[in-house]
Amino acid sequence: MTTFAPTAPSPRRESWLARSEAWLDSKGKGAWIAAMVLGFIFFWPVGLALLAYMIWSKRMFNGSCAAKARWSSHGMRAMTPTGNRAFDAYKEETLRRLEREQTEFEAFLERLREAKDKAEFDQFMDDRARKTGEMDDNGDDQAPRRA
Repeated sequence: MTTFAPTAPSPRRESWLARSEAWLDSKGKGAWIAAMVLGFIFFWPVGLALLAYMIWSKRMFNGSCAAKARWSSHGMRAMTPTGNRAFDAYKEETLRRLEREQTEFEAFLERLREAKDKAEFDQFMDDRARKTGEMDDNGDDQAPRRA
């Protein structure tokens, strides 16, 4: 009995949809918009499907597809060691310091928000107590009598 091991899909076996998506991504957002407009011109359901896909996959609102690919590859390259130990140690220490400062700043903002909320609540309670005190003095808080 012979068993066949699964093989990796060859570029020829890749679906035409996947190849089209990769080609449009390499050309950028303008290619996606042009394909959508042509889809509406020739057969409106195709244009509508492309519009829905662009919105669903966030291609419509997130800059150029090619720019996103360049940005992600640049970001990954920035995190790899450079080979210069002194620079890598400096970069690591600086990143740690920036993360610590960010955490401290976020904690400061949280304390600031809590202090503001407490001040607003205390003011509300003081105003409420003052109004209640005025009502007690005037006798306005008593229920009206029926005749």
